Amino acid sequence: MQVSVAELTKTFRSKHEEVKALDRVSLITPPRKILTLLGPSGCGKTTLLRSIAGLENPDSGEIKVGDDVVWSKARGIAFPPERRGLGMVFQSYAIWPHMTVFDNVAYPLRLRKVPRHEVTRRVKAVLDMVQLGGLENRPATKLSGGQQQRVALARALVAEPKVILFDEPLSNLDAKLRESTRQELRAFITSLGLSSIYVTHDRVEALAISDEVAVMHRGAIVERGTPTELYFQSDNPFVVDFIGRANFVQATVVSYVGDGLALVDTPLGRMKAAAPPDLPPHGQATMYFRTESVERVQPGLPGEMNEFDGRVKAALFTGEAYEVRVEVNGVELLAKLGLADRVTEGDEVRFRVRPEWCRVLRPQS
Repeated sequence: MQVSVAELTKTFRSKHEEVKALDRVSLITPPRKILTLLGPSGCGKTTLLRSIAGLENPDSGEIKVGDDVVWSKARGIAFPPERRGLGMVFQSYAIWPHMTVFDNVAYPLRLRKVPRHEVTRRVKAVLDMVQLGGLENRPATKLSGGQQQRVALARALVAEPKVILFDEPLSNLDAKLRESTRQELRAFITSLGLSSIYVTHDRVEALAISDEVAVMHRGAIVERGTPTELYFQSDNPFVVDFIGRANFVQATVVSYVGDGLALVDTPLGRMKAAAPPDLPPHGQATMYFRTESVERVQPGLPGEMNEFDGRVKAALFTGEAYEVRVEVNGVELLAKLGLADRVTEGDEVRFRVRPEWCRVLRPQS
């Protein structure tokens, strides 16, 4: 089942200002996949999700779930949330503390006046599905954070939705539990074959859990693609910087050498980098490469293209890597090195960045 959004706009108005939360947003979700809306606070991602769910009324545009138009200002259509065939997991879980696990999950079925025997069957089935079988009678206050998240998921699934929506469902968990839960959640959603729209501001979470990511900024979707496409091949400076740590250096295209690569002059020296084929030679541009794509080269080896010597200005041990600040020809770079590449402040070190990890951006208008 697909959700499609066409030209959706939403402006929040107060006495003192107007904030355009959605600026003619259009998207179609991939069937049976997880699409994540990723962006900083205030970018419009939650407003878009709430508009799809029926919890927010846009100013214009159209929303469809499958073949059904569920909201259209021009046509006067506005289905209430319960008629849209959507399930939703909220950031706060919205678990009622005075109810048992069973009663929390059964709540949407009872609202729909589903027969009692059917409620029992479906609640037990979905609790088994999320590995909470046997906890039907436990008070909600006696659950761990991870278990509460599963109850919220079970409640969203019990009504057999066409699409399930997630509004930052892991943000209230501690870092270690969040990491394990996102792995379980992705495996679970994938096994169900449901279409899902997932909202988060956490770029690691988005990369780990998604089949596709739509990056939002100032009320618009600025780029969309698979996690690896956005991480390594983005042509949008905002997306490059937001979705991960990168080094940006000035570059001048000298010539194209084939296989999508160009020779570029940079403050680090002449390098090979992936470049759009329509960039004019000798034009000013910007090249970037990820911090973890910087490799340490053993000393004494003859220098090659895409290698450069630098002085370590700082090295921070993070437990799983060294985050290194290095100066090369007056340019400060960041590198994330493995534990075998231990360096200390003041070391003279040679580094390499493979051509396929370097990318030239088009000049921004």
